[in-house]
Amino acid sequence: MKRILTVLTAALWLTGATPEGSSATPPDGYPLSYAHIIEAARQEGSLSIYSATDASEAAPLIRAFEATYPGVRVEYADQNSTELYSRFIAEVAAGQGTADLVWSSAMDLQVKLIHDGYAQAYASPEKPNLPDWAVWKDEGYGVTAEPLVIAYNKRLMPPGDVPRTRADLERLLRAKKDFYQGKVASYDPERSGVGFLFISQDVQVRQDTWRLVEALAGTQPRLYTSTGAMLERLVSGEHLLVYNMIGSYALQRQKKDPSVGIVFPADFTLTLSRIAFIPTEARHPNAAKLFLDFLLSKRGQALLAQRDMSPVRADLGDTGVPTPPAEQVRAIRVGPQLLANLDPLTRLRFLKQWKRIVRGR
Repeated sequence: MKRILTVLTAALWLTGATPEGSSATPPDGYPLSYAHIIEAARQEGSLSIYSATDASEAAPLIRAFEATYPGVRVEYADQNSTELYSRFIAEVAAGQGTADLVWSSAMDLQVKLIHDGYAQAYASPEKPNLPDWAVWKDEGYGVTAEPLVIAYNKRLMPPGDVPRTRADLERLLRAKKDFYQGKVASYDPERSGVGFLFISQDVQVRQDTWRLVEALAGTQPRLYTSTGAMLERLVSGEHLLVYNMIGSYALQRQKKDPSVGIVFPADFTLTLSRIAFIPTEARHPNAAKLFLDFLLSKRGQALLAQRDMSPVRADLGDTGVPTPPAEQVRAIRVGPQLLANLDPLTRLRFLKQWKRIVRGR
């Protein structure tokens, strides 16, 4: 469902408060010439963001950005990652304008758009503060470092069943196939961009992932395009376990509902990054640069961490966001290697094998 979030800062104006950065003075450590970007962004007056991050999760970030740069209004449209990709491509082809910034967790689709020439280069002043794996060609920027987890219902799942590795999960689902019928969920790689990314990355790390897929298939798993829908059904007890859930959503829900259990798989924990880029067709490119830099700044990263989106920066200290041990993390790099599984024939073969195992066709 597409929603538009417009966050206003009228209260600041009414109280006469002066937000941090409200002048054209560049942030600390930025070049003096950055003042020209700030002024140009105010002249543009707004920016449009297409994102796969829920509007409710991004709201505090947008409020802080608008307070920092009054006069720059954000229009935020959240949507499924595959819908976002299709919408962006269609709008560019129609030549009638599109988003000023595209931000999505479907890393492979984002990298494809960058590879195909849809992004403009911008050397963010924050680039030196990012790990090498999080930046590609000064066009694609990884904004977060979020683990993929096994989420489970602590109220209803037997404690002895909780898996710590993928091998544990495979054994459990084979041994208790009847008990877990219809009780396991994951993303649908046929309809969800992140779903395809996650399972294809699993297979790249370990080919025996297909054995786990066979065990999942034996339980008649429920497959989703929406993290929120999966999480609601996990909490309700309709599902007992979700495989490869984006950890930030589960961690955020766990704060309100202690029945949500979380496992960082000990064999390896994939870490995704929500990639942002500025389209070549952006009508408000300076406002987009401001927002991208704000996302990557210490303040922006701290605000993301408050929503349990682990920061990509390593200089924030303890943000309070639970993370797996460094030795078990497998970061999905921002770069051209993500294009391999998007080759039409490769993707077709992959999904054909998936359907043969999961759907029996």
